Amino acid sequence: MPSDSKVYRAEKKLLTGREYIGVNKIDGPLIFIKHTHPIGYRELIECIDRQGKPRLGMVLDTSEEIVVAQIFEGTSGMTMPDTRVRFMGESLKIGVTRDMLGRIFNGLGQPVDGGPEPDSEAEIDVNGKPINPTARAYPKDFIQTGISAIDGMNTLIRGQKLPIFSGNGLPHNELAAQIARQAKIKGAKTNFAVVFAAMGVKNDVARFFIRSFEESGVLSNVALFLSLADDPSIERIITPRTALTLAEHLAFEHDMHVLVILTDMSNYCESLREISTIRGEIPSRKGYPGYLYSDLAELYERSGMLKGFSGSITQIPILTMPNDDISHPIPDLSGYITEGQIVFEREMFARSIYPPVAGLPSLSRLMKDGIGEGMTREDHPHLASQLFAAYSYVKDVRNLASVIGEEELTPLDHQYLEFGDAFERKFVTQGQNEDRTIEQTLDLGWEMLSLLPPEELHRVTDEELEKYYGRNRI
Repeated sequence: MPSDSKVYRAEKKLLTGREYIGVNKIDGPLIFIKHTHPIGYRELIECIDRQGKPRLGMVLDTSEEIVVAQIFEGTSGMTMPDTRVRFMGESLKIGVTRDMLGRIFNGLGQPVDGGPEPDSEAEIDVNGKPINPTARAYPKDFIQTGISAIDGMNTLIRGQKLPIFSGNGLPHNELAAQIARQAKIKGAKTNFAVVFAAMGVKNDVARFFIRSFEESGVLSNVALFLSLADDPSIERIITPRTALTLAEHLAFEHDMHVLVILTDMSNYCESLREISTIRGEIPSRKGYPGYLYSDLAELYERSGMLKGFSGSITQIPILTMPNDDISHPIPDLSGYITEGQIVFEREMFARSIYPPVAGLPSLSRLMKDGIGEGMTREDHPHLASQLFAAYSYVKDVRNLASVIGEEELTPLDHQYLEFGDAFERKFVTQGQNEDRTIEQTLDLGWEMLSLLPPEELHRVTDEELEKYYGRNRI
């Protein structure tokens, strides 16, 4: 006797491609169909409206009674009795090839730059799978971004997931573009590629990235997936998955080091909430679905390094925190999944500091494994720790001065205020096209510490003080 699973697969194969005429309900981008054959979760469907126009969709929910599917292009113009639905028997796949670099696609992986369809090397399921923890290689290679606030204090490591927590109107896109232009692995000939996925961003943001890559000469090594603000919102759910599918192919089939930039994850989560509300699901925090954490983890965990492969995927998701609230569910849950965060501070931006990276809430959890002797420089760990401690004290002194006035501060407190101003204006602040080496960053850090008495520097060694302190005193 054949097993139940074999019988199910045989029946499913016979029923694949079966077409149903009429749907039971249309609600926003969702359609509801009753009494179908057994349907798989995330199975691809094709809907034909009354004008004969085909539209792709994907199954969101399936049971013996009803199937719920989302239509990527929306349901405008579709009617319940005239809509024909055909179940494809497989999930959404895209053709991937290295020739996709230098091209622009929509959220479903279809070319929108006027060029021909690339000749694919493989057809891959866009849903993919998170990397098995037992198959992961531990990230440890330092990526030099050329940005002191990151390289010196919140180091990016190859294979890391390091999101940017920003807010509306802050220069997160400028920083992401600068990282994409300047990123390199120190001391190695790198084979870098950038996969950029935009979800619900405005056209001017997409044009900014394209222009930035064109002017810097790296566009030929960038693949862009654009689901813009005027595109159907439902398409945003698929966009990061198509981008990550290409990134996996480039990293693990072509041994490339792929930097994946996902912007804006807040728009992605809003689409999840929209679909969840239409489906009538019980909401969780601030109306987001209870599976928001697992859905974000499904995307974030597709980055990293695999044992036996020289390629890697490093991911920089960008999310704009509603009302600059870092405790909002989107940044809160992202922080649990990723290995640190770069946090922007609006007050620093108001003082024309670029990039406005907040010194205290920003961190890189993998930094300790990618810096030090043989990787950056032997003084880097202690220097970063000392800069963090000194800047933390600066914040306390500024708070105290706001209460009692600067004239009541001690001479040492005034030295710390001088250090804090110099740290923000010279170490953190740099031009959008300024590419600093790690040696320049570290030397600049010691230049800042030279504003403080040596007896205040408890986190560096005597040998490091003797070698670097005061060498470039300002």
